[in-house]
Amino acid sequence: MNYDKVIIFLGPSLKREKALDILNHEIVEYRPPARKGDLLKIKPEGKILVGLIDGVFLQDYPPTPIEVYTAMQRGIKLIGAASIGALRAVELERFGMIGIGRIFRLYKSRIIEDDDEVAVTFSEHDYTLHSEAMIDIRYTLYHAYKASIISRESMRKIARIAKSIYFPYRSYDSILEKAKGIVSKEEIEALQEYIRHSRRSLKEEDSVKLLKYVKHII
Repeated sequence: MNYDKVIIFLGPSLKREKALDILNHEIVEYRPPARKGDLLKIKPEGKILVGLIDGVFLQDYPPTPIEVYTAMQRGIKLIGAASIGALRAVELERFGMIGIGRIFRLYKSRIIEDDDEVAVTFSEHDYTLHSEAMIDIRYTLYHAYKASIISRESMRKIARIAKSIYFPYRSYDSILEKAKGIVSKEEIEALQEYIRHSRRSLKEEDSVKLLKYVKHII
């Protein structure tokens, strides 16, 4: 299947340098996180494929479901993953949007439901994260538990603490500060070291999956 143009809305979920290492093609254009109206500005000239990964949450409004639906009705192919893309793919899969990755499947199966699981705040200059996605915190905590850094009970306690923090302020520093006195000092210190060197991002992994999928079909 050939496309005339591919547009990828990408921001903090995956660094641009990594994205280009995976998908760097003359027909591929990377754009900043999607805002309301961005999809409607795309002229449906030729065969257009849009990979929707990142969108804004707090800074502005992201593309609405009706906007994504309208874009597809105009003939634009939509693929979503990792962040706002996963959310919209779940909502619009029955209309032809394709969802990629584990976060999409978690939302589709309703294992997770809240938008704040993927919401973050970030610098609009270079997409440096100002807060952490809840889904990535859960992913890192799970792997820390599997590596015997923390216990299962501590994993659950820290996840509950993280979820209680409003997403723009959800950072590992704030989470572990609140965990003092609830989780042992030894586990907190071990987890801090683990986060410094081995933190995981499911949003990044799903973004990579989307780019590899696009590379395969173009």
